[in-house]
Amino acid sequence: MGAMLRGHDWSGSSLGDPGTWPACLRSTVSLMVGSRFPMFVAFGPELRLVYNDAYAEILGQRHPAALGGRFRDVFSDVWSHVEPLVDRALAGEATWSENVPFLIVRHGYEETASFTFSYSPLRDGDDRVVGMFCACSETTAQVSAQADLSESDVRLRLATEASGIGFWDVDVVNDTAFWPDSVKAMFGMSSDGPVTGAEFLAGVHPADRDATMSAFAAAVDPGRRAAYDAEYRTVGRDDGVVRWVAAKGRGLFEDGRCVRVLGTAIEITARKRSEEALRASEEQFRVLSQVLPNLVWATDAAGAAYWFNERVYAYAGMRPGDLDAEGWLAIIHPDDRARVAERWAAIVAARSDYQCEYRLRRGDGTYRWFLARAQPVLDADGTVVRWVGTSTDIDDQKLAMAELLGFNESLEQRVAERTAERDRVWQNSRDLLVVVGADGLFRAVNPAWQAILGQSPSEVVGRSFLEFVWPEDAALTEAALARASAADDLDNFENRYRHADGTPRWISWRTSVEGGLVYAYGRDVTAEKTQGVALLHAEEALRQSQKLEAVGQLTGGVAHDFNNLLTIIRSSVDFLRRPALAEERKVRYLNAVSDTVDRAAKLTGQLLAFARRQTLKPETVDVGTRLRGVAELLDTVTGARITVRTELPEHPCCVRVDVSQFETALVNMAVNARDAMDGEGTLTLRLDCGVPLPSIRGHAGAAGPFAAVSLADTGSGIPPDVLMRIFEPFFTTKEVGKGTGLGLSQVFGFAKQSGGDVAVASQPGRGTTFTLYLPEAEMDFVAGGGGDEAAHLEPGGAGQRVLVVEDNVEVGRFATQILQDLGYETTWAANAEEALDRIGPDGGGFDVVFSDVVMPGMGGIELAKLLRARLPNLPVVLASGYSHVLAEKGAHGFELLQKPYSADQVSAVLRRVVRNRRSRRT
Repeated sequence: MGAMLRGHDWSGSSLGDPGTWPACLRSTVSLMVGSRFPMFVAFGPELRLVYNDAYAEILGQRHPAALGGRFRDVFSDVWSHVEPLVDRALAGEATWSENVPFLIVRHGYEETASFTFSYSPLRDGDDRVVGMFCACSETTAQVSAQADLSESDVRLRLATEASGIGFWDVDVVNDTAFWPDSVKAMFGMSSDGPVTGAEFLAGVHPADRDATMSAFAAAVDPGRRAAYDAEYRTVGRDDGVVRWVAAKGRGLFEDGRCVRVLGTAIEITARKRSEEALRASEEQFRVLSQVLPNLVWATDAAGAAYWFNERVYAYAGMRPGDLDAEGWLAIIHPDDRARVAERWAAIVAARSDYQCEYRLRRGDGTYRWFLARAQPVLDADGTVVRWVGTSTDIDDQKLAMAELLGFNESLEQRVAERTAERDRVWQNSRDLLVVVGADGLFRAVNPAWQAILGQSPSEVVGRSFLEFVWPEDAALTEAALARASAADDLDNFENRYRHADGTPRWISWRTSVEGGLVYAYGRDVTAEKTQGVALLHAEEALRQSQKLEAVGQLTGGVAHDFNNLLTIIRSSVDFLRRPALAEERKVRYLNAVSDTVDRAAKLTGQLLAFARRQTLKPETVDVGTRLRGVAELLDTVTGARITVRTELPEHPCCVRVDVSQFETALVNMAVNARDAMDGEGTLTLRLDCGVPLPSIRGHAGAAGPFAAVSLADTGSGIPPDVLMRIFEPFFTTKEVGKGTGLGLSQVFGFAKQSGGDVAVASQPGRGTTFTLYLPEAEMDFVAGGGGDEAAHLEPGGAGQRVLVVEDNVEVGRFATQILQDLGYETTWAANAEEALDRIGPDGGGFDVVFSDVVMPGMGGIELAKLLRARLPNLPVVLASGYSHVLAEKGAHGFELLQKPYSADQVSAVLRRVVRNRRSRRT
């Protein structure tokens, strides 16, 4: 806003040029511009407006036209509301208004926003009121939150009243219980006033008193402080009715003793009766399941049997395990065995329903005819996970059929037997069998409904499925019923139904339609769903284990490469210590040390890139332009026998990336391609714009748009067993000394930290394609090549004062010595707090602050931000080898010098910031 104020044309305003403004106006504007709180000044007889950046956001579309405008004109729509407040402020009275709603236009549309603001008289040097100052803050969120809280309180009260929940409060010190009418009704009481502990105890059923009082004693015991959770019967004091009550509560303790117990109570008489009925029903089902005439069995996905119910072993006279795998074929009649095995193999391969008749040997050696039916159990992807089937004894039916062929008079008997068989299937099936109309009303349900969902058939028939289906699945189920009613049979449609205890059950449905009614078979798959969640957790544990293995490889690789670099430095330093060392050899060893430091810095940068922790300096660039430049560079990198081709679109395609890291990633992939082609072949660089990010290595994709930069080679390709490891740090298939194994790790880390990803496709013998996906950016400003700014700067320092902030003693001394040798006057502070003391309120005479980032206490970034707010003309240069704050959020607009740095780099940065400071002053 400071720049806008200076660049604004004030000639048409009664305020005139800012250089002629009164001192009271200039000081107030200076205060506003440096503040983050919304502020404005209405100055002069016309009350001309001057405001800061924060208030410009409130003005919305009125900004920047409002700058210098008359207050009355800018706020004409609310002038009638604020005019009395303005008059009071101009009369010398300060006003305060809280949570005042205004209709404003911002972000392109009207909205109601609330503000708290004050109007204060602005006085000149003669104590005359010459204007009005306003400081304000938007309170829309607070006002909305308070409204939501009030609404929430009302909903809670209505919900508890509607649900029958009662809140109770026991004063332990005075032995008094405060109960609302709903709780008193649970004890059959109708009187008003508090209830004593004795009255409570008298109302509890004698058989439940000991357990109830034990739970209460544990809740008020200071040593235990247990949660009070009890279910007990009450005997109505006035009506004698026995009721079930569930109570929960917690004790409140003061000075080591319980003074109050607060809690809730709800009558659960109906639930207890339902539980008792359910227990009776479950016992009845257990007995019925023992007399079920079917033989039940299961196989794995490949058709190998692994489970049979007890009735199978009892029939065959065999022990568990004897029939597993292919063992069950042994009890099939020899004349049927080949046919059954062939039929079963065909069904397993086709994944269709199985039905077959054959004879089974009984334990006494006789054979009986059975009808076997089986269906595949599919997972969510439609893959067969197992087969479940039943074998029904149809020997009697076979005999009856034989008699039917010869004696027509037996037809009626056969019909009755078949009808009885269907009735047994309906009654004894452990899965849901239902008949429902297109209107959603249940016409019939089998007894399995009670075993699976807890309601008896009589409670379900005649009612709509919407009364039982889980609320979130209601719309989906309505649509599925419409399909099924239209003869579009459902196959493994899954939804949730509410159990009588209130919990959901997952049901998988198959349907068919006949005579306008839908006949449905439902299987409870809740357990399978739970097992699927457990499998996901196990897979996540495996991924964590793989990450630990990668960390181990990273540690070993770092130690190996850094030990190699330290060996060079150590040996060179030893030779440099020799007094008679020739000047030529001294220069050679000094160059070796410098080159080794550069390689170590590059290795560190690659490690940080892999870890996605390097400090990026993003800028908007045209990818096509950069690729053309990189292609020319790659001609040198790849050699004369490799042809480099580019396939680029005609229109610009921009991304926001760290240019150096981007080009390094391209070179790393190109070098990898060169080695794969053994120095001869074709390398194609291709750019596709506006593409989505696909799912890569199990990570979810994104709609984009993304720029896709592909490097395709005609090399040897990557074997499948190596392909999944190529991005691991220090993993390489090259010979020792020909690669660090960090090149592709840098590509992977750079892509992830830039908001994208990298994909690889390869076929051995046919080449490899790496595709780098980067989010597209708006083409607001595209960075160019630029020039070497340092070439135009003054050499060395000229006595400028530099405050060095560094907690490491060795680094602090070294940095101070470098700066003194460069011609600067230095002062060293060991931490940020000491630096602030030396700088003081006026800058302490320093020309620049040179600070480390990672320090105990206040860090370098916090120090730089504080100095920028206090002393905006005092430049700050940050130095760091690594900081997670820099890696995640960048340098926050400050100059950044990466460690390790050279004396030339320090000199160039300091000359630049000192020169910029002089230019700002002039």
